[in-house]
Amino acid sequence: MTAASEKAFRRGLAAFQSGSLDEAEKVFRRLLREHPGHPHIVGILGTVLAAAKKYGDAEPLLRAALAINPNSHTILYNYGLVLKGLQRPNDALGCFSRCIAISPNDAETFNNRGTVRNDLRDYAGAIVDFDRAIALQPGYSAALGNKGKSLMELGRHEDALAAYDAAIKLKPDVLESWLGRGDVLHKLKLHREAANAFARAMELQPRYPFIKGILLHQKLLGCDWKDVGESIADIERDMLAGRLAAEPFGWQGIASTARSNLLCARLYNREKYPAKPGRAPVAAASADGKIRVGYLAGEFRDQATSHLLAGVLEHHDRSRFEIHAFDNGWDDSSETRRRIEAAVHAIVGIRQLDDERAAAAVRERQIDILVNLNGYFGEDRTNVFAQRPAPIQVNYLGFPGTMGASYMDYIVADRRVIPEADRSCYEEKVVYLPNCYQANDRKRRIADTVFSREALGLPKDGFVFCCFNNNYKIMPAMFDCWMRILKRVPDSVLWLLADNAEAKANLCKEAAARGLDQARIVFADRMQVADHLARHSCADLFLDTLPYNAHTTGSDALWAGLPILTCVGESFAGRVAASLLDNVGLPELITTSYLDYEERAVEFATHPERLAGLRQRLIANRLTATLFDTELFTKHLEQAYVMMHARRQAAQAPDHIAVPG
Repeated sequence: MTAASEKAFRRGLAAFQSGSLDEAEKVFRRLLREHPGHPHIVGILGTVLAAAKKYGDAEPLLRAALAINPNSHTILYNYGLVLKGLQRPNDALGCFSRCIAISPNDAETFNNRGTVRNDLRDYAGAIVDFDRAIALQPGYSAALGNKGKSLMELGRHEDALAAYDAAIKLKPDVLESWLGRGDVLHKLKLHREAANAFARAMELQPRYPFIKGILLHQKLLGCDWKDVGESIADIERDMLAGRLAAEPFGWQGIASTARSNLLCARLYNREKYPAKPGRAPVAAASADGKIRVGYLAGEFRDQATSHLLAGVLEHHDRSRFEIHAFDNGWDDSSETRRRIEAAVHAIVGIRQLDDERAAAAVRERQIDILVNLNGYFGEDRTNVFAQRPAPIQVNYLGFPGTMGASYMDYIVADRRVIPEADRSCYEEKVVYLPNCYQANDRKRRIADTVFSREALGLPKDGFVFCCFNNNYKIMPAMFDCWMRILKRVPDSVLWLLADNAEAKANLCKEAAARGLDQARIVFADRMQVADHLARHSCADLFLDTLPYNAHTTGSDALWAGLPILTCVGESFAGRVAASLLDNVGLPELITTSYLDYEERAVEFATHPERLAGLRQRLIANRLTATLFDTELFTKHLEQAYVMMHARRQAAQAPDHIAVPG
């Protein structure tokens, strides 16, 4: 280089070291034009671009620099960061491992290799790397925080909390540590502390994506309704302005319209799970003519989704369909798990696979139709669907609403939960089943246990209203309605699920604030499903929530013979109970306003003979109504798959489908 070039090089290096990345990039790009291929300029420009997170621009430069100097620890390290940023974790792992071979006592390299192992879901291996980084550099707060994530993923929640707390003690202003602490506290159902952690994260970075919605959801999980109206209005304003304010799962408990859910899902999907470039999915025709259906979920165990679906899996026509279960969860050795294993062609474990390898597992089995049973709920793997491993991809059952994703072709519904006028609120094309969209298993066992009201903490006499929905679904407007109902029905009680201690305390406080004796709120602890179904007999009427209805809890109650009173909302999540009631022959229990809901509840409680007639009809209809006809439902779902597949075979784009009854 000339003297002038060397002076410019030093100026660019000073700009880089001072954090002026734009200026450094300009200097080194100009130098590279003057000295094409100069190894030092190529390497430093690649490093500057990596620091600026311009990974696509940095990658070819660092690759070229590495070809010239393959044993440079600095180049290898920066190239590893770039590969990680480009979501090439296996390549990044190799880079960092080569770094460690060259310089085995560099704490930062161990920390970064650990983060890549987290990305690859090798959490035990990641912990080894983080521990080595901490041993080399005591007080390494970033490594402690990253270790917290590994521990949390392994279900070691108390250890994870200790790791995050140690990281925060060392560096109290690190956003990621507070976010991780909030996540662990959520898992531990310590929602007030979780909310405090997320509030601290929001103080550190007010525009951190989705933080407002995450914080609000934690408060609602604990039934902390302070300033809830203001928070909802603030989030709505942000979303309308295109800001990333709320995650779709939490927002479903709040959103009053399908349009609002669509906006939330689109913003979330574009930020978190954009479509991945790749080859077009093509599933070769099977030699036996069967349609290969893959169900992907993290809940193939003793959990609500599988309680609904197990009977359908057993009823699938094996002469026409080959059924695979792609499992992102675990084997809990339950009866439900054993039933699923016996019902499907194969269970393919993907929990330990990164997204690319999980998608490859789908492609290897030439799946024609891949069904997403999670959406944005639970142990989901949305990034697998983002890679388009199957020609047809379906949103069904676990997430009652649109995913806002271009790579999801269809959503399975019925005309109650998605009226035709609302189809524009769904990114997916709507597949209408002729009856209720919700799968149900008529083999579900109700325990023989005969519970007494007294044993469950209920009064022997008096009317028992109940609601076993998750606590976050209880919103202030519905709670106001419930309290008015209790005041109008002497000696009545409201029996609620005690999901966490904070919700229980807050609900009692809210009842007292509305002038009601707290003793009239009774809480039910969680118990085994068969026993839970049996204890429904001690209630008189299930009071539904809005804007998010009872879903599995609704079909639980109806299967157990307990009538549900619902109020129809404007979103998928707020219309499910009405669909259940339509399909069990109890339309009288569907209301369309809070006023109507309140009057109907009081009417049934004060005229028990009317409710008794409905209960008798429910019991009589239970085994003949379409809601619990698993075999008929499976035939309709299979016909939906046939119709989707036929369109694909005819080279037709996905379109709305109506399955004939």
